[in-house]
Parts: sequence; C-alpha cells; structure tokens
Amino acid sequence: MSPEIKKKGYRTMKKAKMIIVLIVSLIAVIVFFQNTEIVETRLLFAKIAMPRFLLLISTFIAGFIVGLITMSYFRRKPRKQTS
Repeated sequence: MSPEIKKKGYRTMKKAKMIIVLIVSLIAVIVFFQNTEIVETRLLFAKIAMPRFLLLISTFIAGFIVGLITMSYFRRKPRKQTS
C-alpha cells in the first residue's frame, strides 16, 4: 500500500472514533440530566444524600481511574532477570 492510502485510512478511522466518542458522550450527558432526583447512598458507615447524576458521574470517574491503573499495570514491560 502506498503511504497516501495508509494516511487516508488513518484519518477515516480517527474520524470514526471521534464520532463514536461524541455519540457516547451525548448519551451519557442525556442520562445524567434525566436523573436529577436526590438519592441516599451508603458509603461504608456514612449515609450521603446527593443527586443521582452526581452518583453516576462519580461512579463513572472511579471506574475510569481503576481502568487506567489496570491498563498501566498490564502495559508495563516485564523486567529482564539477570543471572
């Protein structure tokens, strides 16, 4: 394949990924704003009252952070053992 075809395919995939990210983000924003009622949440021994969308956002962020930590753990290269 020529470099021009590879570059065009790369741009197409980049646009497709951007469109998917925008659609998922839009759906997430709609879900967050449809859930504005107050809910009680128990965190260990404490009860916290907060809007449901805040609970959803905090859960999403916590999951994202755990995913990043897990990804970085598995992407590390194993150390070479010296004998």
